[in-house]
Amino acid sequence: MTRQSISFSTPNDNWLNSLIESEEYSSKSEIVNDLIRKALAHQNEIELIRARLIKSENSGFITQTAEEVKAEFKKELRLDGRL
Repeated sequence: MTRQSISFSTPNDNWLNSLIESEEYSSKSEIVNDLIRKALAHQNEIELIRARLIKSENSGFITQTAEEVKAEFKKELRLDGRL
């Protein structure tokens, strides 16, 4: 594992220390690694949404009205047992 030296502002250091004191984490390294994992997951989710939006935009326009689209979604949800 690579070792790094980083500096924290006083409020951030206080927050990190409070997480350790509450025994939610055992070290600042554990907190930082968890924050990085969460940031990467968030970034991946954004990239997936962006790709889906681009695919949707490239697929063309629909001819259904908003009410027809809504009815179709409700029908699918009912069939899946989610509504």
